[in-house]
Amino acid sequence: MFRTALRNVLAHKARLLMTVLAVMLGVAFVSGTLVFADTLSNAFRKQSAKSYDNVAVAVTSHANPDDPEEEPGLSRKTLDKISAVDGVAGVDGRVEGFAGVAGPDGKLIGVGWSNKGSNFAPGKDGKDRAYTFTDGSGPVKDDQIALDKESATKGEYKVGDRVRVATNGPVKEYTLSGVFTTEDGAVNAGGSLVLFDTAVAQKQYLKPGYFESVTVTAAAGASDAKILDAVKPLLPDTAVAQTGQALADEQAKNIEQGLDSLKQILLGFAGIALFVGIFLISNTFTMLVAQRTKEIALMRAVGASRKQITRSVLAEAAVVGLVASVIGFVLGIGLAVGLRSGMAAFEMKVPDGPLILSATPVLAAIGVGVLITMFAAWLPGRRAAKIPPVAAMSSVHAVATTKSLVVRNSIGTAITGLGAAGIVLGASAGGGDGRTYIGAGAFFALVGVIILIPLLSRPVIALVRPLLVGPFGVSGKLAGQNAVRNPRRTGATASALAIGLTLVTGLSVIGITVGTAIDKMTTDNIKADYMVSMANGGDLDQSALTALEKAKGVSAVSPQQDAYIDVDDDFVAASAVTPGDIEQVLDVDVVAGNVDSLAKGQVAVAEKTAKSKGWKPGDSISVTFADEKKATLTVGAVYKDSEFLSPVLIDTKIANQHEVKPYILQIFVKVDGGQTSANEKVLIDALGDNPAMQIMDKQDIRNEFGGAINTMLNVMYGLLAMALIIAVLGVVNTLAMSVFERQQEIGMLRAIGLDRRRVKRMVRLEAVVISVFGAVIGIGLGSFLGWAIGETIESSIPGYALVLPWDRIGIFLVLAGLVGVLAALWPARNAAKLNMLNAIKTE
Repeated sequence: MFRTALRNVLAHKARLLMTVLAVMLGVAFVSGTLVFADTLSNAFRKQSAKSYDNVAVAVTSHANPDDPEEEPGLSRKTLDKISAVDGVAGVDGRVEGFAGVAGPDGKLIGVGWSNKGSNFAPGKDGKDRAYTFTDGSGPVKDDQIALDKESATKGEYKVGDRVRVATNGPVKEYTLSGVFTTEDGAVNAGGSLVLFDTAVAQKQYLKPGYFESVTVTAAAGASDAKILDAVKPLLPDTAVAQTGQALADEQAKNIEQGLDSLKQILLGFAGIALFVGIFLISNTFTMLVAQRTKEIALMRAVGASRKQITRSVLAEAAVVGLVASVIGFVLGIGLAVGLRSGMAAFEMKVPDGPLILSATPVLAAIGVGVLITMFAAWLPGRRAAKIPPVAAMSSVHAVATTKSLVVRNSIGTAITGLGAAGIVLGASAGGGDGRTYIGAGAFFALVGVIILIPLLSRPVIALVRPLLVGPFGVSGKLAGQNAVRNPRRTGATASALAIGLTLVTGLSVIGITVGTAIDKMTTDNIKADYMVSMANGGDLDQSALTALEKAKGVSAVSPQQDAYIDVDDDFVAASAVTPGDIEQVLDVDVVAGNVDSLAKGQVAVAEKTAKSKGWKPGDSISVTFADEKKATLTVGAVYKDSEFLSPVLIDTKIANQHEVKPYILQIFVKVDGGQTSANEKVLIDALGDNPAMQIMDKQDIRNEFGGAINTMLNVMYGLLAMALIIAVLGVVNTLAMSVFERQQEIGMLRAIGLDRRRVKRMVRLEAVVISVFGAVIGIGLGSFLGWAIGETIESSIPGYALVLPWDRIGIFLVLAGLVGVLAALWPARNAAKLNMLNAIKTE
């Protein structure tokens, strides 16, 4: 029986090609993900270990620099005490914060969140153990800096050049004293690293004489553990110490956890691709079994048992799965290499390291490929085993019994109903629990619809059949009849497309709806022409606000400045704003009182907060500020809640009296003449052409808040593309094998006058009908899921209202039709080339 199975595989190589491709692509996705994750994990783990090679003990301070009752960090005195410990060879103190470097075009080099500044900490030999200088030396004067090699290359800087460096204050120029290489994570993430003289860095990022962290180097033969025990008693309560090895292990664990999330996401999409592939594989083996009905019946007649027939089909599947898995694993290695190289497109530098090929990806690739193929072939094999020896004497196809159809449709209806109930229940419940119900309901609904698709195919295709007959005549009529001749086959083919488009449509509905709500929220609430913020998402210096207030043509400026207010031992989020200007740059929809009262020292309160606290205009509230000073403020206005306004608004003059340093996240600016290139240039010049400060117009603001959603959608579309490719292969495979089965019929049609052009058209139209049918099912179910998930997040997004992206839905339908046309090219060409006399004689 195994020899028979092997012979059947070799005899049907062309017909099994699409199955091999489907399994191969799915396995490539799985193995590529595992190899990619292992390679990245190994590279980052080695990098982390290398960066702590010479570190015996690492000390980190968690002190609050703004708390006057505690030291802001680790003092020089503490470092001297650590230096005196037995076995300590050296002690390096570090401070760090944001620092951005301007490139040749004046724009920031690297991505803002990973642009870092730190201090040069030379030892007695004048070298800093953390950095290797390839040119020049470290900064030892106030007006000097050193720059990492990657950034120096991007900025076209060489030693002796003047470099513009931005922090959260005004831009300053420094002389480049040296260029170095480093294993610092900020640089490897695509950012930059600027080294200042220690005194400059301390003044800029902390306080003179203090450090945020300390690394201790051990003398030869000294024990790290003993040094740690001796160092701990010397530290303030706000500091934590651990060995360099423990810190490296901790970072390696964090890296593993971070990559594990990425790996799970990629494997999830690989699972979807394999799930779609199951339909292609099952369809292929179902058709192969149907074509070999006489052969199987003969084998039963000469003594083959049902189990042997089933095993024979499973053996074929195992051979196909093994071949596809081996090829898929090789492709997966290539995919892993491509993913690693592709990270450069996102400005993320991956540490050098070998490609890691462990046993897990190999076993997973072969196991998944073989098991998936055998699982998909099991049902066709079971059906083959049930064929009685006399069944093939008069028919080539086994016809489904009425009982089997009734059972199938009843089960499908029950499962679909259960899934729909779960989705509706989840939409009603909302929140995280609701999404859990929706996830479970979506699974059952999808399975139920897949079971019911053969039943649905007849009435749905019957609706479009008149559209085929009119324009396309006999070819259209035959295509419509062929599409419903074998509902199970049509259903299995359409199911693959339906699954992919369910996910794509669901993502589109959610993404477009949320994006529209955010876009509307931005447009409706922001009156300002520009918004200024830091590229790294940090706070702006007070000098930026002062400079903008003095800029030519600026008519209104207000910061979005965090303010601390405590009411009855309950923290209340507040923003310090500029009275008189805030209502010109943001929409403050007042429902009671007058927002002009902010200028009189009163506060404005959001409607929900006012209701929960029982506040109304004229009420007095006792507050405690950040410096623990108390005051009584009057509520002057109540306004509608807004994403751009905190629950409480207060005058910046009052807030600044109680803040050590104002924390300004954004500054909104309105300019005479609105948005123009000239006005933007005025603001850029006012801020000292600071590359670290973003000046965004209204469209930029909309992109800032909604752009992430479009990026996410595009990534999801890309990941789902594998499943859709496999679905397309399913259409090609079904048509090719269907043409093979219908050779006699096609030959007869040719003999009675159907020319080659109309034969091609018939096959193409059949493919279009099946593809569009699957697309309609997927779009309908995806829209339903999108609505349900939207209901669970509605309360957290102001102005949320369901938006069906009709333009994208139309594109999906057109693409489905195009898929049908492209998928039919090869089968249609083969059908048209059939010799009519040979086809009529075909057994």
